[in-house]
Amino acid sequence: MHPVEMVSLNELVPTTHIYRKINELYPIALVRKSLKELEHVKGVDGYGIECLFRYLFLQFLEDLSDRELERFLQENTAGKWFCGFGLSTTTPSFSLFSKVRSRIGTKRLSKLFSSIRDSLQAKGYMSEVFTFVDATHLIAKATLWKERDKAETSE
Repeated sequence: MHPVEMVSLNELVPTTHIYRKINELYPIALVRKSLKELEHVKGVDGYGIECLFRYLFLQFLEDLSDRELERFLQENTAGKWFCGFGLSTTTPSFSLFSKVRSRIGTKRLSKLFSSIRDSLQAKGYMSEVFTFVDATHLIAKATLWKERDKAETSE
């Protein structure tokens, strides 16, 4: 027999979790303004472009392929919390991430990711020893994600 227990996803994410700190500093106005025209992209309607952007940010932060991100979001309560899902909410398929990433574009992603990174650094949540990131890094990352997804499919 399995006991039924009422829990809140908010209670399952520790108050000290880095995703909470990121959420506090999340530049919601900048993200909404930057992504406004993408709200009507096919496949976005069920999730919303801002939610999908949060997925892409977690993908970049956690260094995950599209398929790894799909699984991460299915299993990680803090990731679900950060993206605004419930415990039992169905998360997107990996195939949607590359579509959204290419619709947003490398330059725009880089600008938005940099804004979040700068906010984290200003609050002392993150530090860098070296910074060599530019848009080509994101292009290389996107290519790497596609290659890893192909390799995982062929296994």
